[in-house]
Amino acid sequence: MTLHQRSLSSPVDPARLDRLAEVAVKVGLRLQPGQNLFLTAPVAALPLVRRIAEHAYRAGANLVTPLFSDEEISLARYRHAPDASFDAAPAWLYEGVAKAFDENTARLAIVGDDPMLLSGEDPAKVARASKANSVAYQPALAKIAGFDINWNIVAFPGASWAARMFPNDPEDAAVAKLADAIFSASRVDGEDPVAAWNAHNADLRRRTEWMNARRFSALHFTGPGTDLTVGLADEHEWQGGASTAKNGITCNPNIPTEEVFTTPHAGRVEGHVSSTKPLSHQGTLIDDIRVRFEGGRIVEAKASRGEEVLNKVLDTDEGARRLGEVALVPHSSPISKSGLLFFNTLFDENAASHIALGQCYSKCFLNGADLSPEEVAARGGNKSFIHIDWMIGSDQVDVDGVAADGTRTPVFRKGEWA
Repeated sequence: MTLHQRSLSSPVDPARLDRLAEVAVKVGLRLQPGQNLFLTAPVAALPLVRRIAEHAYRAGANLVTPLFSDEEISLARYRHAPDASFDAAPAWLYEGVAKAFDENTARLAIVGDDPMLLSGEDPAKVARASKANSVAYQPALAKIAGFDINWNIVAFPGASWAARMFPNDPEDAAVAKLADAIFSASRVDGEDPVAAWNAHNADLRRRTEWMNARRFSALHFTGPGTDLTVGLADEHEWQGGASTAKNGITCNPNIPTEEVFTTPHAGRVEGHVSSTKPLSHQGTLIDDIRVRFEGGRIVEAKASRGEEVLNKVLDTDEGARRLGEVALVPHSSPISKSGLLFFNTLFDENAASHIALGQCYSKCFLNGADLSPEEVAARGGNKSFIHIDWMIGSDQVDVDGVAADGTRTPVFRKGEWA
């Protein structure tokens, strides 16, 4: 079915959907001639998958291999599978994916399912399945976390996700609203989205260069319920927007993105911090998170909602109570100004400055592509089966950069770049 054969009554604008597919291939992945592409998506996102496949082949892709998921099949497991199912995961599949990455296959993930799909299921089963999947996924995740290949995540306005965000609207209206929000945040509203992304990447690059020139040893966050010092890893490097993977391809892993980010030191985080937006995690909304760090480790964690799930996450492994990322996002970012809670980290993390529990990114070090896992750890990089971002920034939060000699420089004031 070609673009012009689609129903004119579709709530998703086909022209902007096509531009999103183009951005995913040309900006998100910068797919190279002869490169293979491995793609995962919910079945609802098939219209976008088809557009991406066409743009990928036009860009010279050798082979596009999609793998689909389905909400009803996911729910069937929780409702009918034997108990042992929740400690199992398809390790054979992830080993194959890791092999594909070894052969320079690009990776694209499309999100679009209801982010609260599992909210009515047994949290213990959800936690067990998540941990089993995280363990099995390690061979492939190591290639992503190490930025071995060019990869990208984009979003499709699935009906169930739209209903979650706009529960009082008819389905078509809800999908149209979500589509508009996704297209706007992904910078595909204009006629030349590739040029728009080039300009945005240049702005993020200026921010990262400013941060890297300062060589701060720590960041100090202050605001309501927050007095947190995040020590930065030795020889850390700030990243933002387009980055170059180990295979030499410069890509934008996240679309949308508004952050500049780096790796904290796993042993040098002190103080307390409160979340400023809810965290949607595997069907549970965790709200009003309050944690206290000592020696880099969370020693106390509370939440007004979802506290049990939060503590299960923190008990995933030793690294789950330590930070793997700290990111700066201005309160005036487009996603923040939209006033929407997407229930999806790809979007919600770009509405506020945030921290991430768990695995660090080795690319956030000077010469990170050449570092072994042991060298990353020696510089303070964290290791974990998880990587979960949650928001700590707002228009009431200030951030200071702290130099090795204690000198302080304003970085954010009232949620904006200082």
